[in-house]
Amino acid sequence: MRIFAISDLHLSTACDKPMDIFGGAWDNYPQVLLDNWQSIVKKDDIVLVAGDISWAMKLDEALPDLQIISKLNGTKILIKGNHDYWWSSVSKIRNLNLQGMVFLQNDSIKIGEYIFCGTRGWSVLEPGRVRKDEDKKIYLREIERLKLSLADVEKKRTTEKVICLAHYPPFNSKKHDSEFTNLYEQHSVDIVVYGHLHGKGGLAMPLVEKGGIKYYLTSTDKLGHKPLLINE
Repeated sequence: MRIFAISDLHLSTACDKPMDIFGGAWDNYPQVLLDNWQSIVKKDDIVLVAGDISWAMKLDEALPDLQIISKLNGTKILIKGNHDYWWSSVSKIRNLNLQGMVFLQNDSIKIGEYIFCGTRGWSVLEPGRVRKDEDKKIYLREIERLKLSLADVEKKRTTEKVICLAHYPPFNSKKHDSEFTNLYEQHSVDIVVYGHLHGKGGLAMPLVEKGGIKYYLTSTDKLGHKPLLINE
């Protein structure tokens, strides 16, 4: 079983939100992504999708995008990103019964020798900056959601490897520890995949190894719109 990862698909089938305004890397990218996905991923593979799935504001608007993803090869495991406003109720999403799609929220799923979990996360402060009260509230809520997800992992875990999905980078540009990285290390997570980043800078590194954990950046434009293989 091979495991791939990608994020920030930003599909917009039912809404007019083209990504090519952000540069040539996004020209005709949905078709490039779909073609690459189908040529690389096989039916018995797993693809982790680390948030920012659709620009839709409501679930019915996101449905065409979700249906496109459901028809792609592999079992797709998804978490919410900061732009996934349509993701207001995970139970409603799960009730769509989309084939080959697993939506994670405060829980985990065991498949073979792996357990997958994750949460959106939030921005980790750069040195010298102070977090606003509302921002702090969201950050702490995401920490609690990660704790719930990892607690669910521990209920299922024997010898399995653990892979976590995050949307936001779990560290700042200096790669400092955060509550997120501390929790990953406390629970002996093996791999973390994350997205959110599209520009250049200290955070935009393809692979960071820290505390015995491999952290992969999986934003689709950073990968040339090809799902990234993260296990051999």
